[in-house]
Amino acid sequence: MTFALIDSLRKGNRLALSRILSQVENRTDVGVEALEQLFLETGTAQKIGITGPPGSGKSTLVNAIARELRQREPEKKVAIIAIDPSSPFTGGALLGDRVRMLDLQVDKQIFIRSMASRGALGGLAEQTEALSQVFDAAGYGFILIETVGAGQSEVDVVNLAHTTIVVDTPGMGDDIQSIKAGILEIADILVVNKADRPGADQSVSHLRNMVGMGYAKRSHAGKHSLKDFSGKAAEESSSEDWIPPVLKTVASEFKGITDLTDSILAHAAYLRESGRWNEKDKAAVLASIRHQLIVSFLQDFNKKVPMEMIDSLVSKAQQRKISPSEAVRKLLAYNQSDNLKSSE
Repeated sequence: MTFALIDSLRKGNRLALSRILSQVENRTDVGVEALEQLFLETGTAQKIGITGPPGSGKSTLVNAIARELRQREPEKKVAIIAIDPSSPFTGGALLGDRVRMLDLQVDKQIFIRSMASRGALGGLAEQTEALSQVFDAAGYGFILIETVGAGQSEVDVVNLAHTTIVVDTPGMGDDIQSIKAGILEIADILVVNKADRPGADQSVSHLRNMVGMGYAKRSHAGKHSLKDFSGKAAEESSSEDWIPPVLKTVASEFKGITDLTDSILAHAAYLRESGRWNEKDKAAVLASIRHQLIVSFLQDFNKKVPMEMIDSLVSKAQQRKISPSEAVRKLLAYNQSDNLKSSE
């Protein structure tokens, strides 16, 4: 079954692509096998992350960017991964981006996939990276990733995207909020959308000043530092710096999209010419391995550690008889001893 699906995907079959995406997202055996085979055929697509606060018009902007990319480079297909927030009560999600992007669905070279965040932090769903790999292997030249838009937890997209676009809107104080949240630090391109509103020029001026003030610091520290398995920043080779442009758009009227697309393509060229494309790819692979290590460890842990033991330690910690740190040490010690017994 897996071979037939992959063969159909390579031939451009959209139904096979949809089925593989579902298998991968649900982490079925077929999905795991397909992803392992397809990963070897990835590494060429430009992944573009679009993040920013709710109400900034990210979906409309993604719509406009996809249309412009298709007009500019008609030989390349465009994939859109839109992350919608899940309900904390039911776990469900509206998945409304398909509704908002109806005009794109007539183009068979554009594939829209909505995902529920399912409680994952960082603005992305857990399987976002995996789905982007499937699109990459399927021959999609551009992969647009629209994050949840939760505000202060949008920085994970930098580990996945080659180009990160941070969207702001005038008159809401979001430029200040973005700086406080650290979102400005991950931006390769800054966009003030809905720029027909009052205060747009002020927002642009403020963001440009902030980019200028932080430029020397980012150049010295390395803007997108690689991280080891502990999550600590590692040394990153330096190259000529990219200064994030600050652009105005009115996505609903397709204004400013030409300049924005110019910057997206220019950034891809910069990454390849400077060697940072490989650095970005390394960071994404490292983040993927790290994530899968955590998932595998938790699955193994949940299989081997009795729930009664967890409940008992939680109860003791609640009664202040032990600390949470001591509870963790006991759980890890039990899991390790069980692993040793299994290997004997």
